[in-house]
Amino acid sequence: MITFKKGIAFKLALIFSGSVMLIFVLIFGTYYRFTRKLIEKNTAENARNLTLGTVARIDGILRSVQRGPDNMAGTMERGPVAREEILGLLRSELEKNPEIYACGVSFAPYAFGKNEQYAFPYYYRTKKSLTYSWLGSSEYNYFLADWYQIPKESGHAQWSEPYYDEGGGNILMATYSVPFYRLVNGKRTFTGVVTADMSLGWLRELVATIKILDTGYVFLISKNGDFVTHPDNAFVMNQSIFGLAEELGDTKLRAIGRGMLGGRTDFVHTPRLDAGKPGFLYYTPVTSSGWSLAVLFPQVELLADLTRLNWLVLLLSAAGMLVLFVVVVSEARSITGPLTHMADATAEIAAGNLDVDMPETRSQDEVGVLSRAFAAMQMSLKNHIARLTEATAARERIESELNIARDIQLSILPKIFPPFTGMPELDLFAVLKSAREVGGDLYDFFAADPEHFCFVIGDVSGKGVPASLFMAVTKTLFKATAVRGTPPEAVLDQVNAELSKGNDKAMFVTAFFAILNTKTGVVEFSNGGHNLPVLIRKDGTVEYLWRTKGMVVGAMEGMEFERGTLTLAPGDRFFLYTDGVTEAMDRNKVLFSDERLLRELKLLKGLPVKEVLGRLLTMLVDYSGGDQSDDITMMLLEYKGPQPG
Repeated sequence: MITFKKGIAFKLALIFSGSVMLIFVLIFGTYYRFTRKLIEKNTAENARNLTLGTVARIDGILRSVQRGPDNMAGTMERGPVAREEILGLLRSELEKNPEIYACGVSFAPYAFGKNEQYAFPYYYRTKKSLTYSWLGSSEYNYFLADWYQIPKESGHAQWSEPYYDEGGGNILMATYSVPFYRLVNGKRTFTGVVTADMSLGWLRELVATIKILDTGYVFLISKNGDFVTHPDNAFVMNQSIFGLAEELGDTKLRAIGRGMLGGRTDFVHTPRLDAGKPGFLYYTPVTSSGWSLAVLFPQVELLADLTRLNWLVLLLSAAGMLVLFVVVVSEARSITGPLTHMADATAEIAAGNLDVDMPETRSQDEVGVLSRAFAAMQMSLKNHIARLTEATAARERIESELNIARDIQLSILPKIFPPFTGMPELDLFAVLKSAREVGGDLYDFFAADPEHFCFVIGDVSGKGVPASLFMAVTKTLFKATAVRGTPPEAVLDQVNAELSKGNDKAMFVTAFFAILNTKTGVVEFSNGGHNLPVLIRKDGTVEYLWRTKGMVVGAMEGMEFERGTLTLAPGDRFFLYTDGVTEAMDRNKVLFSDERLLRELKLLKGLPVKEVLGRLLTMLVDYSGGDQSDDITMMLLEYKGPQPG
């Protein structure tokens, strides 16, 4: 009985539910990103409108403050103005512009009068009326104040950094300073600074009226990065945005500060400056004063509705996935139940029980078709196994007979090396490796008389049993025909005549036959279409033997063969082989080749004949990767010359 830890029903439900969940996650993720980007876009637009509107209000007030000092500086440059006239101009400016807390004209040393080092008429507001003071003394040396020094050195009007004016307005303020000049001895000379003071309390009240959700806020920083307004009063004039960035170790806040001081406008995602929680910050410059205004939207509040909606969608989706999983498992089990029974029966069949009962089903769907197909397969397996048993027995008999035939074939080939103890003039070794159980290659050697040694090598056309039988007949004919005094071409002629008689299958053999005179070293040979032997001289010269006239042996009667003659010197060798050597192929179908055979024989010169053939055979097996496509037969004969005694 097969037990499924995770059956098809479970897997089907898991795959289906997982696929739906993946699709949902992709859709939900896309929706969330799109919605969040849309909220951020709308927030940026709202922040932009809010910030620009606030900046416009601040700029409007600052410009209205600036107009009075600008006009008064022009009046001062036209020439000396009496004390009463200056005070009248200052009072008039305060009456016309309620945003101005105080204004004054701070003259350069001795510019108002030759005996007056300090001259600073100053009109300011009190709770009940407008009043004035004539400022300037060693205790209140206004020449050292930033609102005086900076416009004097820069030569143009500007707003000062916020400061607490002790001895003047005695409040936290910012001063707009306009330098003025007069011609003295024809030279434009700095004469003084017209100032207008604005209380930062008014500016803080303006900023405080802007509401950003529940905990959002607006803040303003000066040209040096100091907080001019902030919901936390501890920050105002006591902390700069760069000092806060250093305390928090926040490089992003430092970059925001650089952007604000650089007069840029941007919308960034950043932690809140007070609580460290994430938020969205929009900042833009106040062009009139060089300050910068920023609006911060808390991310949690901004995305609160989206977060609640996302949690609701996730909970509903999880419930839906659970219901879907249960439904799919239930439906899948109704389908896979019969499959489970068939799986049990199939396991019995796999164990060898072909008589197990297959489950019956009347369903016409795919499960019913599969059940009937399994029943048909069961019957087919019984019949096939019966036929396979008979075929296996027959194949084993054939393989046994082929092995016997191979043993018989190899037994008719000479196996004793060196061949004759009575012929010390030569050394010889031969090897045959069949590509199949039996093959068509042959070699043989024998003595025709005490001085003449015959040797032959051949390759029968075709493969298998027919080739092995033809090979055996050919070998027998060569030995029977090569009697003393018969030249090699005549031997090939007689063997050809016998083999061609009644050769309905048109089989043939390529053969090389030679006779060596062991006393003189003279070799007479004849080639019947076989691969050219290799002559290996004692001095290391390696070359193929020349071809003599003659076609294959046994194909037809009347073939003509030619005799060749050469003389071996002591130490010369004669290498014979079949085409299974040079036509061996590697995995890329590249042949071993005639050229490589010559190179390898030259490298192996001087080794014993048996070792030469052993190394060549190993080399060929490795080259073909064990996939031998043709019989390999090699014979190597070394002529030692007449021996003493």
